[in-house]
Amino acid sequence: MRWIVHGERALYESRWVSLTLVDIEIPGKERFDHHVIRMPHEAAGTLIYDSDRGLLMLWRHRFVTDTWGWEIPAGGIDAGESPAEAAARETIEETGWAAGALRHLVSYHPTNGLSDQKFHLFVAQGATHVGEPTDPGESERIEWVPLHEVRAIAERGEITDGLSLTAVLYALAFTAID
Repeated sequence: MRWIVHGERALYESRWVSLTLVDIEIPGKERFDHHVIRMPHEAAGTLIYDSDRGLLMLWRHRFVTDTWGWEIPAGGIDAGESPAEAAARETIEETGWAAGALRHLVSYHPTNGLSDQKFHLFVAQGATHVGEPTDPGESERIEWVPLHEVRAIAERGEITDGLSLTAVLYALAFTAID
């Protein structure tokens, strides 16, 4: 059944996030206020695969959760930029590698019961090193991780963010990477 929205008001707004209170009704049932996080920018990420080297990944710390983990290059989509353009740009900025031709993997809402945030994931076969990352504060290190090790780090819980974990598992399940 489709829930009925009677209205929405902002509780907090910034250029990064908005918190709203939405007046919701479940048809034939209750009416209540529901907190919703509105994200003004979508995000895009690239899973870069090379049959000889594995996946290009970043080892980084996330202060919000105080966790370390392996991630794929990803970031926000700028105004006027397509998801694929953002994925390619973020890859160069964060790794210093230019991704090969991008192929769309999946787009999804990671927390659709609470937020309108949307992620777009791509896979690239190979990459060309073009220099040092232009955004070196993104990671502790950048490595090509052999595919057998990627499976092991995923199993050990060392891919701690949903965007990267979704990309890795989706690619392993549904694409032509070994």
